[in-house]
Amino acid sequence: METSFIDSFVLIAECGSLAEASRRGGLTAPALAQRIRALEEELGVTLFTRSGRTVALTESGRRLLKQAYSFQGALRDLYAATASDGIGQTLRLGTIFTGLSGLVPQMLAALRRHHPDLDTHVELGISQNLYHQVLRDELDVALIVKPPFALPKSVVWHPVRLEPLVVLAPAQWAGTPPMRLLSSKPFVRYERKNWGGAYADAFLRHKGIEPNARYELDSLEGIALLVREGLGVSLVPTWARVGGMPDGVVVLPVPCAGFERPVGLQFRQGYAGGLRLVEYLSTGAVSLPPTGATRRRA
Repeated sequence: METSFIDSFVLIAECGSLAEASRRGGLTAPALAQRIRALEEELGVTLFTRSGRTVALTESGRRLLKQAYSFQGALRDLYAATASDGIGQTLRLGTIFTGLSGLVPQMLAALRRHHPDLDTHVELGISQNLYHQVLRDELDVALIVKPPFALPKSVVWHPVRLEPLVVLAPAQWAGTPPMRLLSSKPFVRYERKNWGGAYADAFLRHKGIEPNARYELDSLEGIALLVREGLGVSLVPTWARVGGMPDGVVVLPVPCAGFERPVGLQFRQGYAGGLRLVEYLSTGAVSLPPTGATRRRA
């Protein structure tokens, strides 16, 4: 049985159509169909039912998919175990959205110096989802906000960056003390259900500030753009961002010890190349505070 046929089976099952699997996998739809027929003949079962342009797993297909995931994981572990530094041929890296604006490109550049031929898949998501994807062995490592609870022994956490809170404000309000802005101006709230947004919310409650919240969203880039348009001020972590804030947005520090957003790398305890991989990635994790913006002390 060709291992690549199992990969094609998993891809089609996840995509739900040969056309989409072809687009993602770089093989023609007829080639993928031929691989599935070969698997079905070898296993003696039907794996998919077809309806127009879509496919659905049969009961046999659903049972095979569960085992196929385990097989793919075991194969990755096999390659990793035989590699000199425990890192195999592929890497599944998860990252929060703000990671792509500064940290992750630098991390991947540093990793490439050690593994120029590593096949890397980068998946975007929120910390809560990425955390569970690592636990389920759907990702090898993830750059996330540290979970607000004690981590299980099956997980290794490596801190990368501690991000102080700052107030983002339209340039015309730069002369107003940041704490006064939070209590008097319209407020663009960083999503409280988000692990990162929870730190900002805890800070406001600690200071006894009930902001006049007009908007709430889970996108720091989006928050900066709303502030640029004069729709309000916001309290956000100092995330790594190449190029600085949008024109017209000022960054005002606030005294926030104990409420910084902790960002780091998480991997499973059993991942053979975890520690070395984190070492490689961390060499590229240069701190990049917002640049090109006005700053003042609280």
